Amino acid sequence: DRVKQYHLTHELIEEGFSISPDELAEITGMREDSTILKLHGGTSGISRKIKASLQDGINETEITTRQKLYGTNKHAEKPARSFWMFVWDALHDLTLNILIVCALVSLVVGLATEGWPKGIYDGLGIMLSILLVVLVTASSDYKQSRKFMELDHEKQKIYVLVTRDKKTKKVLIHDLVVGDILHLSIGDVVPADGLFISGYCLLVDESSLSGESEPIQVSEEKPFLHGGSKVVDGTAKMLVTAVGSRTEWGKIMGTLSDSGVDETPLQVKLNGVATIIGQIGLVFAILTFVVLLGRFLVNKGMAVGLMNWSANDALTIVNYFAIAVTIIVVAVPEGLPLAVTLSLAFAMKKLMNDKALVRHLAACETMGSVSCICTDKTGTLTTNHMIVDKVWISDVSKSVNGDAKISELKSVISERAMAILVQGIFVNTGSEVVKGDDGKRTILGTPTEAALLEFGLTVERDRYTEYNKIQRVRVEPFNSVKKKMSVIIQLPNGGFRSFCKGAPEIILEHCNDMLNGEGDIVPLSDMQKQNVLNIINSFASEALRTLCIAFQDLDEFSDEQTIPENGYTLIALFGIKDPVRPGVRDAVMTCMAAGITVRMVTGDNINTAKAIAKECGILTEDGIAIEGHELHDKSSDELRELLPKIQVMARSLPMDKFKLVTSLKSMYQEVVAVTGDGTNDAPALCESDIGLAMGIAGTEVAKENADVIIMDDNFKTIVNVARWGRAVYLNIQKFVQFQLTVNIVALIVNFVSACVIGICTLSTSMKEFLCILCGTKFMCTNFWSFSLIMNCTAYCRPVAM
Repeated sequence: DRVKQYHLTHELIEEGFSISPDELAEITGMREDSTILKLHGGTSGISRKIKASLQDGINETEITTRQKLYGTNKHAEKPARSFWMFVWDALHDLTLNILIVCALVSLVVGLATEGWPKGIYDGLGIMLSILLVVLVTASSDYKQSRKFMELDHEKQKIYVLVTRDKKTKKVLIHDLVVGDILHLSIGDVVPADGLFISGYCLLVDESSLSGESEPIQVSEEKPFLHGGSKVVDGTAKMLVTAVGSRTEWGKIMGTLSDSGVDETPLQVKLNGVATIIGQIGLVFAILTFVVLLGRFLVNKGMAVGLMNWSANDALTIVNYFAIAVTIIVVAVPEGLPLAVTLSLAFAMKKLMNDKALVRHLAACETMGSVSCICTDKTGTLTTNHMIVDKVWISDVSKSVNGDAKISELKSVISERAMAILVQGIFVNTGSEVVKGDDGKRTILGTPTEAALLEFGLTVERDRYTEYNKIQRVRVEPFNSVKKKMSVIIQLPNGGFRSFCKGAPEIILEHCNDMLNGEGDIVPLSDMQKQNVLNIINSFASEALRTLCIAFQDLDEFSDEQTIPENGYTLIALFGIKDPVRPGVRDAVMTCMAAGITVRMVTGDNINTAKAIAKECGILTEDGIAIEGHELHDKSSDELRELLPKIQVMARSLPMDKFKLVTSLKSMYQEVVAVTGDGTNDAPALCESDIGLAMGIAGTEVAKENADVIIMDDNFKTIVNVARWGRAVYLNIQKFVQFQLTVNIVALIVNFVSACVIGICTLSTSMKEFLCILCGTKFMCTNFWSFSLIMNCTAYCRPVAM
């Protein structure tokens, strides 16, 4: 009955769709009850009703139609605030309200005493000043809001992998439509609601939706996926069933109100300074008003008596009140917050041109105070385009950088050993070969995976299609804790085979045997194991990332079993090269000269890390390199002594990086910047004073937890961010010095003049005051041309005093 309550529109029926968008959204939202999904025939039944192929995806020609019928993947945005709304906000300032009252009083008194038009001059002058302040404030805030909107739109340019027209391609998340086949992997944020099609070990974190911190297992039995959740582990393909405001995340977003832009720490401090100065100004204004009024009453009492009042007397008192209000206006440095905001917004815009997207305004100013940068190696210091440079297999070590050297390797290795090696590369990979619209084949995946797959294709390209069709019974994707990836395949001639690859010291512990030159399995002796360790160290000393691959044949394997941990046969050891980016060494030297310590934190082998660190200039003679686990073994006293010397931390787990950051902040009060590209970097990115995520290699989780996104993944860009941060501080410092100097001098001069001679520099008697300072009995005829008291007499005429 619940299925029938939804009405199919004429447009849906005409286009061949047989399910309404609201019903699709409800099916995805009912995580705990799959009854309605079963009534529709499960995921395959839903795909038929929305005209989507689970293998080939949808047709590109239907994109516009699907967006019209099922909606676009954009959340409802609040309309932009108009300029007049900012004007209205500016008019709510208390000081301006006081000035408005003062202007009105001045107009009334002026017209009553001096008539039209002379009587309106003072009031009109104050009104024009109010108008100028309101227009400047409103226009600045309006422009700033526009800048934030532009930056926010840049931030939302996120690409995802989808299958359309039998091709895998990247599209913007806003271009997703109902029926798209979406590819998910570790670290991705699910951009829409949908149903699980296929995948391995998919775990999602829905804490942003439900508040539950425990990850949820998603499978064919529980296929519901929701936009806004994060992929913690595994890979999957998903059928998009709800987009935009119809998703669970969209419904939540629709209930939220815009809380505006938070003030930065610097803005808070400067506003505090402005408040204190405003309070001082208020005290001076009251004292000045009291002194002027007191002198006026004394003089009046002595001259004509306090009982004899005229309109001119009332005007004089109003002028004194206007002087007091003007003193408050002069004292309060309202330009400070505005100057800070404009300076930071300008820096953000410039950083966009320098390939740095600042997500939080505070990041500009914080980066200027950074004293330590904990940087990744791969992709940040290096090019992030890895190639297999050396291979050790069957006790033979060869350089394979070039077709001629690969042919040489094939000539000395048996065909059977090479076949097992290539099979292990093709079936145990997180990368895939896709064909673009231009017909060119490209490899999608992480740099390390892509390098191995590229090597495999160079060795035996013809076998890729054959091995790719082999059924994978179980897959355990790579994660930073186990430091390996495993797969079980069913062999065509019967039986099963397990492959695992990962960190050499991990894989080597799981191996009892190795392949010899003829491709036969022989025991792995302790001496041979030591030889492999020596090879690993020699590769690492050449700044090569090392990776081992091993296999194990199994007679049987059931769904209840787990992938074996031991009993493997070592196949090969790879040395993968990732060249250092041009200009990185100079950038590191610039940081060090500016007093910023650069530390490398990586999951690589310590020898590889040391070699790259020396090449970049990070590791110096008095610095040390340690492994992540060593950090946990140190006591607080040992850690306090060790921290300043640490320049490289290798084999670091997520919590190792987190502890390094927290220790630097708590023990040495360092302002720490952290770079990261993976989901595992999120804790350190959150804990740091400023998080820098990589825009190209970075996962969405890393970007979400960062303050600045480095669009080109280059360390040189990080230096530019620090440089702009310091420039912002210098600009604000100069402005503060200028503003406070002017304000304090104005307060002191006005108060002293009021107390000593009964005249205020801000009053209508300014000309008389200047002549008294000159010591002459002349009245200035051209006050606005006055520049130096010494030249004042040039503009004077004799008057009766």
